[in-house]
Amino acid sequence: MSRTVLGISYTGTAFHGWQAQRQGPTVQQTLEAALSKIAAHDVRVICAGRTDTGVHATHQIVHFDSPAIRPEKAWVLGTNAHLPETVAVSWSRPVDDSFSARFSATARRYIYAIHNTTVRSALAAGLFTRERRPLDADAMHTAAQALVGEHDFSAYRASKCQSRTPMRNIHEVAVYRRNDMVFINIAANAFLHHMVRNIAGVLMDIGAGERPVNWSAALLAGRDRTAAAMTAAPHGLYLVNVDYPQVYGLPAGPTLPYFFN
Repeated sequence: MSRTVLGISYTGTAFHGWQAQRQGPTVQQTLEAALSKIAAHDVRVICAGRTDTGVHATHQIVHFDSPAIRPEKAWVLGTNAHLPETVAVSWSRPVDDSFSARFSATARRYIYAIHNTTVRSALAAGLFTRERRPLDADAMHTAAQALVGEHDFSAYRASKCQSRTPMRNIHEVAVYRRNDMVFINIAANAFLHHMVRNIAGVLMDIGAGERPVNWSAALLAGRDRTAAAMTAAPHGLYLVNVDYPQVYGLPAGPTLPYFFN
């Protein structure tokens, strides 16, 4: 058996999240079906982070084990030939069995993209979250800095989150505006279920002037999810990078789409 790691991207709009399930098509099932055709046996993949229904990725990382000997080009171009246009393999690398897409990762980065306008755009459907209220990105950025560092994020986790601990370490977070777009760019060692979307919901209420800038810190200290804002919509969320030790020699993520710049 040899282990292979892939970098993949996908538009999550048509999928019921990452993880295989009976309710509808998922990214995992779609990718595994395509890889199985190239490997000529059933393939099961492990990912860096499971994304929810409607969530996108520009740089998801997966690994799988297979006795099949294939050139890297086959794992990329061959697999892509069996994938829908909404899922693509960017690159492939052989790794030793010490590598785990999930457990070897040292950090994950997400971007939450908000189309801040009263008039909807047909081109943005399913790709961004539309927020009608005018947002103060500077106030959102200031409020977000209270979340940096290692904290108990109980106020920012889903009620059904299965993590054994609410402790997470946010390495950095930045909120900035580009014309009608507001972006929340956040990196951490790992994230709780719905953590980024819950943070986005809090920051949008602050940016809209409905809550004070120190509300994000107060929620963090209070550790009460019921006191926080609603969970922001999934379709504005993108997994954009996963970091690993340099010893594995994995490629960097692809250049982000133009609308992030």
